[in-house]
Amino acid sequence: MTNTIADIEEADVILITGSNTTENHPVISSGVKRAVTQKGTQLIVVDPRRIRITRYADKWLRQNLGTDVAWINGLMHVIIKEGLHDKQFIEERTEGYDELEKMVDKFTPDFVEQITGIPAQELIDAARLYAGAERGCILYCMGITQHTTGTDNVKSLANLAMLCGNMGIAGGGVNPLRGQNNVQGACDMGGLPDVYSGYQKIIDEAARHRMAEAWGVETLPDQPGMKVTHMMPAAHDGTFKALYIIGENPLVSDPDVNHAEKCLDNLEFMVVQDIFLTETAQRADVVLPSACYAEKDGTFTNSERRVQRVRKAVEPPGEAWDDWKILCEIATRMGYAMAYDSSQQIMEEISKVTPSYAGINYERIAHEGLHWPCPTTEHPGTPILHGAQFTRGKGLFHAIDFIEPAEKTDAEYPLYLTTGRLLYQYHTGTMSMRTGGLNQIAPEAFVEISAPDARKFELEEGTLVNIASRRGTIQARIKISRKAVDGTVFIPFHFASAAANRLTNAALDPISGIPEYKVCAVKVSKAA
Repeated sequence: MTNTIADIEEADVILITGSNTTENHPVISSGVKRAVTQKGTQLIVVDPRRIRITRYADKWLRQNLGTDVAWINGLMHVIIKEGLHDKQFIEERTEGYDELEKMVDKFTPDFVEQITGIPAQELIDAARLYAGAERGCILYCMGITQHTTGTDNVKSLANLAMLCGNMGIAGGGVNPLRGQNNVQGACDMGGLPDVYSGYQKIIDEAARHRMAEAWGVETLPDQPGMKVTHMMPAAHDGTFKALYIIGENPLVSDPDVNHAEKCLDNLEFMVVQDIFLTETAQRADVVLPSACYAEKDGTFTNSERRVQRVRKAVEPPGEAWDDWKILCEIATRMGYAMAYDSSQQIMEEISKVTPSYAGINYERIAHEGLHWPCPTTEHPGTPILHGAQFTRGKGLFHAIDFIEPAEKTDAEYPLYLTTGRLLYQYHTGTMSMRTGGLNQIAPEAFVEISAPDARKFELEEGTLVNIASRRGTIQARIKISRKAVDGTVFIPFHFASAAANRLTNAALDPISGIPEYKVCAVKVSKAA
């Protein structure tokens, strides 16, 4: 997030898109609802489903799946044509505006309506509302990123924020809501194939030299590794031989699970390190039991870049170890003596080799976390990014055209499928499905469908149906809902017994490598 969670309540207008906030981020959604009901903040929601947060919206735009670049460009078209953009901010703090203006010129409200299904006047009203605010906050989640154009979607939202001068100010910003605990911290620590900690590029010779010196080795690889979504097809082809999985369950969470199963079965060796025996761990050659969050010391970094202490509350069961201890032992047995006395010692090394974490240590975050970048121990942290300038100096507008989703409906597969989460289950259910009360509330997968579509396909509430895509078939029961939009069904992806990801498309964003979970074509028929 460029801003803080508390900062959301300082906004005059909040734009939420690609986020079922009340179910996926209930604590943050409470702040949004407080801002609307108690502080007069106006809310724009752009989402194809009638999710609960739309009840609080002043404007709800219901776009066709996979058309986000089009409606964002449409908003910018209106803002520019009506002179509502922040000309001073654009002149002083950005570059590339002329190319953006040329690109969005064709995205008239009528043209956007043809692509997105959003009525032209609703688009105009939303554009005026966002641009008219002194402080406009954008919140988004995986409904924006999990597309073959996910990177384009994110850049487009950044364009919109810069166009209206909503960067570097309280109550503004572009704020991704992270989907899992400490995913921000994992990325910060180099859990990506092309960077070291703090997003220092592997191809940067100076960064490689610093890391090699810190780790006591002569050289380090000068080329990035593989993205996880590239590992699977390489395993299928036989060019990728072994896989070490930590805290991930791809046999439920990966797209096109049938293909993922074949890929993992083709490996010569697979290790899974986890706290429970997941669907993936059951296929592993070796399973390493690890300690959970309450059984270890360390730090988590949350969505707002706040680095926070985690303290051991109970001892881990059986032979479970801290993740770092397991990794150190394996590294040592492989010939590199990796030895630390504690998680605090690891944090000290992180501070030494990571410029954005240089001023963060256990003492400073003993009672309250700090936001990175925090370059020195005297620095107070940075709650709001891009205050005086952007990391690259001037913010760069990207002129982005609309590209259709990778897969479209046809006569054989007439419905679109989109996937997501429920409030009462979490991710692949590794932890939440071991809780009886949650399983009573949300016991199984379902197919959410609109009443007109249910009538069209002669389906009733609770009907057991087959849902098929070009990749696989699952069975689940029909749930007729006002949330659903005609022509689109929704299935939660938590349930291995009816895994929505047996249906989803493994087509990837060419830059990020993220699969297009949010759009694929399916057909529905009554089960035998």
